[in-house]
Amino acid sequence: MKPLVYKKSRREKRPQAATPQKMRITKGDKVRVLRGEHRGAEGMVIRVLPRKGRVVVDGVNVVTKHRRATSATEEGGIITFPAPIDVSNVMLLDPKSGEPSRVRRKKDKDGTVERLSVKSGQPIPRNR
Repeated sequence: MKPLVYKKSRREKRPQAATPQKMRITKGDKVRVLRGEHRGAEGMVIRVLPRKGRVVVDGVNVVTKHRRATSATEEGGIITFPAPIDVSNVMLLDPKSGEPSRVRRKKDKDGTVERLSVKSGQPIPRNR
């Protein structure tokens, strides 16, 4: 019988940091959820995570977490907070009609980029 020979495995490379996605949605925008458990819900974008391609929408995908008290000053207990959802599942709302609309970008003569609603052609202001 042959003796077992263990071959040295190749060391796996660390996964490289994901490149940030170009996102047409920014913090403070009003969006509607198109897919998933919270379909039809509307809310403001609290946070944008371009490296993960996700957004946190107020009142959508609220999860509970049991947190232990780590120090004398920080309390433990059950906390609820909105978790991120994929940016492809939300759509920016048209400022004129309030319906979901795709976004087009237009460059002005002075070089500033303006977001336009495809449905109405109205500019969408940036809320930063």
